[in-house]
Amino acid sequence: MDLQTTIYLIVGASFALYIGIAIWARAGSTSEFYSAGGSVHPVLNGMATGADWMSAASFISMAGLIANMGYGGGLFLMGWTGGYVLLAMLLAPYLRKFGKFTVPQFIGDRFYSKGAAMIAVICLLTASLTYIIGQMTGVGVAFSRFLGVSSEVGIYVGMGIVFLYAVFGGMKGITYTQVAQYLVLIFAYTIPAIFISLQLTGNFLPQLGLGGTMSGTDMTLLAKLDSVVTDLGFGKYTTTTAGSTLNMFMYTLSLMIGTAGLPHVIMRFFTVPTVKDARSSAGWALVFIAILYTTAPAVAAMAKLNLHSTVNTAVVQGGDLYAPEASIKAEERPDWMKRWEKTGLLKFEDKNGDGRIQYYNDATKNEAAKAKADAAGWKGNELTVNADIIVLANPEIALLPNWVIGLVAAGGLAAALSTAAGLLMAISAAVSHDLIKNIFVPDISEKGELLAGKVAMAVAIVISGWLGLNPPGFAAGTVALAFGIAASSLFPAIMMGIFSKKMNKEGAMAGMLAGLFVTLFYVFAHKGIFFIKGTDFLPLIGGANPFFGITPEAFGAVGALVNFAVAFLVDKVTAEPPEHIQHMVEAVRVPRGSKLVDGAH
Repeated sequence: MDLQTTIYLIVGASFALYIGIAIWARAGSTSEFYSAGGSVHPVLNGMATGADWMSAASFISMAGLIANMGYGGGLFLMGWTGGYVLLAMLLAPYLRKFGKFTVPQFIGDRFYSKGAAMIAVICLLTASLTYIIGQMTGVGVAFSRFLGVSSEVGIYVGMGIVFLYAVFGGMKGITYTQVAQYLVLIFAYTIPAIFISLQLTGNFLPQLGLGGTMSGTDMTLLAKLDSVVTDLGFGKYTTTTAGSTLNMFMYTLSLMIGTAGLPHVIMRFFTVPTVKDARSSAGWALVFIAILYTTAPAVAAMAKLNLHSTVNTAVVQGGDLYAPEASIKAEERPDWMKRWEKTGLLKFEDKNGDGRIQYYNDATKNEAAKAKADAAGWKGNELTVNADIIVLANPEIALLPNWVIGLVAAGGLAAALSTAAGLLMAISAAVSHDLIKNIFVPDISEKGELLAGKVAMAVAIVISGWLGLNPPGFAAGTVALAFGIAASSLFPAIMMGIFSKKMNKEGAMAGMLAGLFVTLFYVFAHKGIFFIKGTDFLPLIGGANPFFGITPEAFGAVGALVNFAVAFLVDKVTAEPPEHIQHMVEAVRVPRGSKLVDGAH
């Protein structure tokens, strides 16, 4: 069976599975629509949380980022995983005990203010819509390569699939669909990694293969990779960092607290029966997430080495990488490169007209590498590889069987669609439950609220699809912006709501607005969104990365600090919360078994 037919069958079977589950588990009440009736088993909820958590950014982009950045890419592993631990330990059990469906509802009730709930809704919608652009982009990338259609058509198909199982199934349908999507994406990620680890090191565990010795040599895989990339002018793979130490720390912190503040994952902990089950499902989710996250560094390193081995053929023999015959002839480049060239995510340009592909860092500060490139007659790097194709192209680069390539296609789509569904659920709940039910039409019937939720989700799908088709000018930073918004606005409010009984509504509202404004200003200004008579706005704030060299992607942590500072300053000059609110906060933190609370709500 040819590759394209195999991909159609595997991806088609996965879509049929998702739609079948949605029909079986369709929501019949608001409780089922928002929280799956609170009846999901902790292990299943752990799988669903893992799928919700591991978006297209985790499945498609993370290994590519690590492959490009090397050691510095570890900040994504530390930030995203650390954020999950923070959420599981400090937020999820207390929010589950509070017993509300959504984050804005918690903030509105805790800070006894519809205004606070409104601000939380605005923050949630902004973060979720920017985050979903990345998911739709991931769907477009996967479809354009594997199904032979344009990315635009791919986004339309993705919108249709999500509509079928999210709008009709609600949280109940999404939960059980995400369980299936987790199984698809984890097998799609680990099976190719096992194959490639066996090829390169003889070790079937990629985590051990990463530090293992390469087959037929006495050199470790990482030592070989370091040798290759440094000889070609790239930074040393095992030591290169992302900017300054301060920026790397703030970047990691921003990802961590932004991750903990993203509402679509927090909602998952309302789908289990009790607080104990919420803690248990958090633990199971961490296990399921760790399978992919501990595999990602190995996937990144092995894919990078295989890519260099394909283009710079002397890598295999250990010869001179700059010798005339050491790079592949353009006309002999493998079929997988030609297929990816059609997507525009891999580009080749023969700059020196020698008919071969030179893949190196032409902007290197390594004088020895520069001298070798000049002596060989190289006129610049001729191969551009988008980081997002590393995982999807990995089995093709390694010449794995067609069914493995098809499985990876299904996995990439599962990762993007599962997170998109979770984000859409958060958006739907914010509009129908937090705005319509709790603020504008409090006497709406359950049937009316359920209809409003479905309509809100359908509208959100259309808007998110449009954003995916017409990404804004700052699209490259949309995922970082989503984390920054959640970190600077929602996370501090949730933390103070749980752990500071004296924090009042004025402080919380002022903090959320201040953190959100500072972060948006810094990110948009850096991206050149603001213009004055055609002049970039950046000079007015001191040039690129003016705040101690911190990049916009890392600025969410600064926004969070601003949020906390403003909240506590305003709190000091305004009235304390009512007594019943302070008692409620204390009750939420009372340990189970104290008999002061039943622990189930």
